[in-house]
Amino acid sequence: MRTVIQRVSEASVTIDGSVHGAIGRGYMILVGIADSDDEAVINKMADKIARLRIFEDENGKMNLNLEQVSGAILSISQFTLYADCRKGNRPSFSKAGRPDHAKKMYLYFNDVMRRYGFDVQEGIFGADMKVRLLNDGPVTIVLDSDTL
Repeated sequence: MRTVIQRVSEASVTIDGSVHGAIGRGYMILVGIADSDDEAVINKMADKIARLRIFEDENGKMNLNLEQVSGAILSISQFTLYADCRKGNRPSFSKAGRPDHAKKMYLYFNDVMRRYGFDVQEGIFGADMKVRLLNDGPVTIVLDSDTL
């Protein structure tokens, strides 16, 4: 599993011209799933994300987590996180999870984050989505389950 976590002041996803999900302060998370990812991997990544301390405290130090700032999550499925650009100029996505498995694990991830108590808005798996965000900081964190 690979994620790109962006600390945002606001974020939204539009599908077919209509806003499908929107948040204020929180995380906009791009979520990529591989075929080898299972519930144990998702749980481990979700726990790391829930505990990340990347919001500033009263001293301007990144010391607060999402719960402490009453933040929300906008979760977007993103198979392109598994792009392999080593050969030629056209990326290969062969390491991205098969759609049926990736969708199941993406939805499971969103449910796990809801169990932590977060408001989780999401895009639609496989849809053509337009994502808007106001990156706060900017702060962008890449997490890969292979390196946790």
